[in-house]
Amino acid sequence: MRVKVHLGNKDKEGGQLKMQVRVLWLISFFTLIEGWEGFPGRTEGIKTKRGLILNKKKHPGPVREYELLLQVSYRDSKEKRDLKNFLKLLKPPSLWLHAPVKIIRAKATTHCGNQNGSLQCACEDGYTWFPPSCLDLQKCYLHTAGALQSCHCHVNNLSQSTNFCERTKVWGTFKINERFTKDLLNSSSPSYSKYATGIEIQLKEAFKRIQDFESVRVTQFRPYRDGRIFAGFEVVSSSSTSELLSAIKQVAKKVKEGLHKLFPLEDSSFRVFAKAQCNSIVFGFGSRNDEFTLPCSSGYTGNITVRCQPSGWQVLREMCVHSQLEELKKNLSVMAGHATETAVSSLVRNLSVVIRQNPSTTAGNLASVVSILDSVLSLSLASHFKVSNSTMEDVISIADHILSSASVTNWTVLLQEEQQASSRFLKTLENISSLVPPTALPLNFSREFIDWKGIPVSASQLKMGYNYQTELFPTNASIPVKGHVLIGSDQFRWSLPETIISMASLTLGNILSTTQNGNAQVNGPMISTVIQNYSINEIFLTFSKIESNLSQPHCVFWDFSRLQWNNAGCHLVNETADTVMCRCTHLTSFSILMSPFVPPAIIPVVKWITFVGLGISIGSLTLCLIIEALFWKQVKKNQTSYTRHVCMVNVALCLLIADVWFIVAATEGSTVNLSGVCIAAVFFMHFFYLSLFFWMLMLGILLAYRILLVFHHMAMPLMMAVGFCLGYGCPLIISVITIAVTQPSNAYKRKDACWLNWSDRSKPLLAFAVPALTIVAVNLAVVLVVLTKLWRPTVGERPGQENKATIVRMGKSLLILTPLLGLTWGFGIGTIVDNQNLAWHVIFALLNAFQGFFILCFGMLLDSKLRQLLFNKLSPFSSWKQASKQDSSDVSAKPKFTKPFNPLQNKGNMLREEKFITKEDQPKWVWQDLILLGRNQR
Repeated sequence: MRVKVHLGNKDKEGGQLKMQVRVLWLISFFTLIEGWEGFPGRTEGIKTKRGLILNKKKHPGPVREYELLLQVSYRDSKEKRDLKNFLKLLKPPSLWLHAPVKIIRAKATTHCGNQNGSLQCACEDGYTWFPPSCLDLQKCYLHTAGALQSCHCHVNNLSQSTNFCERTKVWGTFKINERFTKDLLNSSSPSYSKYATGIEIQLKEAFKRIQDFESVRVTQFRPYRDGRIFAGFEVVSSSSTSELLSAIKQVAKKVKEGLHKLFPLEDSSFRVFAKAQCNSIVFGFGSRNDEFTLPCSSGYTGNITVRCQPSGWQVLREMCVHSQLEELKKNLSVMAGHATETAVSSLVRNLSVVIRQNPSTTAGNLASVVSILDSVLSLSLASHFKVSNSTMEDVISIADHILSSASVTNWTVLLQEEQQASSRFLKTLENISSLVPPTALPLNFSREFIDWKGIPVSASQLKMGYNYQTELFPTNASIPVKGHVLIGSDQFRWSLPETIISMASLTLGNILSTTQNGNAQVNGPMISTVIQNYSINEIFLTFSKIESNLSQPHCVFWDFSRLQWNNAGCHLVNETADTVMCRCTHLTSFSILMSPFVPPAIIPVVKWITFVGLGISIGSLTLCLIIEALFWKQVKKNQTSYTRHVCMVNVALCLLIADVWFIVAATEGSTVNLSGVCIAAVFFMHFFYLSLFFWMLMLGILLAYRILLVFHHMAMPLMMAVGFCLGYGCPLIISVITIAVTQPSNAYKRKDACWLNWSDRSKPLLAFAVPALTIVAVNLAVVLVVLTKLWRPTVGERPGQENKATIVRMGKSLLILTPLLGLTWGFGIGTIVDNQNLAWHVIFALLNAFQGFFILCFGMLLDSKLRQLLFNKLSPFSSWKQASKQDSSDVSAKPKFTKPFNPLQNKGNMLREEKFITKEDQPKWVWQDLILLGRNQR
């Protein structure tokens, strides 16, 4: 138990020693022990300026230890040294207590001085403050300036202080397998005292064997995530930190045995550490991933959940609602059936007063304010109430408070629970503004974080149009951020609207974009212009840039249905070093987004390359399919050639469909966003681009099969089944699994584009990149193996001449197309990993846009036989040349069969040729001879 005694030097008349110079206080401790049967409770005993009064006991008992605090004044360093020496020689007066007493420790730790009516304290040499607090938790704060720490207090004495300078302090925690109760948060409750007293006795009993151990104190009880009790304590020693930790580990077993006598302890939870990773006055201390759910402070309802992270305590969930706001919500629900316009206005006024009197903008308070204003709007619309100018002023005052820069963090916490909260607030604010009648206008409310202006529309708008200008000052900035709205007079040619409302805010744009804003950030004021039941075809908005170093501005509006910024109908008109001008074709909440990731200098070049290359590719792929259709009968002369052309047709078809979906995705980003179109475009692009690679893999497998398994024969239907299962089945499985796993958490596609996502939270792009690049590696290995076999074939494995020519053509296509397609997406990965490198973007755009052209050149026209057929088809003398060539072939073929035919000669070769010659492709007599040969062999 610790008892503090406050002593002071007295002058002859018994008063406090008065000096003309500055008085300094020296805070000293000494610890004494005595024989005593019992000891005072944690709150027993009477502290006075003259001494310590203890409860008297008749019989001697066990030895008890007390810690006393002395507060002594001195004038200069000499007196300070004398006081320290006096402490070393100090002996306890026998009149103090009715039992033997011994001083076991005395130390001077802290010195203080009076300055401007407050105390400033510092540590003696060898001692230090241990954050987060010093001296008094409520009235003092720790100030750090470089290596020097000082404690500043708004008190005249330190009678209630507990956190003085110490030489060494470590922290410890453990879990008690009992249910947590709220009274354990109150250090004066009987339950807290029962647990803390028992724990301290057991810890002191175990730690007293540790050299230089001084004291141990229970500092907190917290509810752990599973509802058990999480206890924390501090150990003070005059040894080094490492020595103290090592000594505690050696007696840990005895500590656990002692604690087990008090309650069921979780042995593995006992930990001691040199520095608390998280330590605050509000939440206490803890280690990484410790999670507490605490009730909100007095006057609030609800709970707050925090988790210890490397940066400190992080609020996970917080719904602390002030009791007065809860009362207003109840009043609103009561008046719902019989509300009057006066009653609604009175409730809004009360809400404004409560907000001003309670400046704490907790996440729970923000949610309650949004809910109350939304209910006020619904009630007003249902009852056809109007909003008076005084009520509108109250609404703007409320909005200014909850949009303060200090509330942005709490908005972030709220949006984790209620994603629509900020969007709902903006919608409510706009709709309440539209209920202000023209007779109450014009009005202008300019606050620190929001500016609001409403005007009644008159005939002057027919001549002058509409202008709205605002200036808002960011926090700690002297230069204002400006906004300007201009609607030309030509937009008011027909019937006039009743009112025009405009409002601007700097913080509202930021809390909106925390829901979804991709790789960009709001870099200007959010401006909202509301014209009820009226259509505007053109509006110009000018924004000042908040940060001039951001590039690539986008003019956007807030899409309430999709909870994100949308650029449909808005275009960039002009950009200067400090401002951006936008033109939009509709009215809503506008702002400018700027992406810090895409280099703006290359955007026009990349767009030009993409559009031109894509047009060439689509034309090339269409030409590929036309050529295949024209010469299909001529090119399918044998099974190898037939299968190769099936693969090439599907490669071209997959890339063509993928390019079409690419155009759909690009168009979707620049027009009105249709629900699900972007997701569909991402899915089909993923599927068909993967199919392209898997058909390339099929081409590689066919090449390896023909060169390595010369004598093996696979039926054509089986080979086609394998090809289509591999070419379309595998990509379908990968694509479906990817969207099924990532779409439920909205991590399937990028937020700023229609393509697979690549972010810290999710990387479904790997479901395309990994299979594609793996196929590239496999195909390159196949080509090397085939080239080796063709260069040095083993005996009996030499393919036929016709088959060999097809294999060579197939190998050439693979050798060129595989690296090209692989490099294309390899550079695509580079644009994500190193997005500031201009070369990645340009090379990726070039290779990706011209893929179709590469397939036409290296997959089709590289085939000499196909080139000859195409040349003959296009030549005016193709018919005459083909006829003369056929005649010469017939004449030269006849002598080959004049000599006697030996059915056993070249047996193997003839049998092998029989497999690849079809009835339609050869003269009739050749087919009959081969059939006859087969009969003779049978």
